[in-house]
Amino acid sequence: MYAVIRSGGKQYRVAPGDTVKVETLPGKVGGKITFGDVVAVATDEKKLLTGADAAKAKVIGKIIAQGRHPKLTVFKYRCIKQYKIVRGHRQNYTAVEVSGIEL
Repeated sequence: MYAVIRSGGKQYRVAPGDTVKVETLPGKVGGKITFGDVVAVATDEKKLLTGADAAKAKVIGKIIAQGRHPKLTVFKYRCIKQYKIVRGHRQNYTAVEVSGIEL
């Protein structure tokens, strides 16, 4: 059984026991979190629920970590007038361990 959830403007395919890094969510480490915006649910009977049936489902998880991804280097360069800019960026994330899917 797995579900497709929407969080932070992105969609994630999750199953019970999976750990997924989503955009930053409010809450402390060890706290419970519920994803109510479910796009699709695949059951064990090879059936895919979408639309109104999937909207009733909930995905429950536990916050494992509030962290930051590794640094990405952003380099802008133009071949005229010695223009170059180097910047770094680290995106925040929340690691969530999915404990179950309720239909």
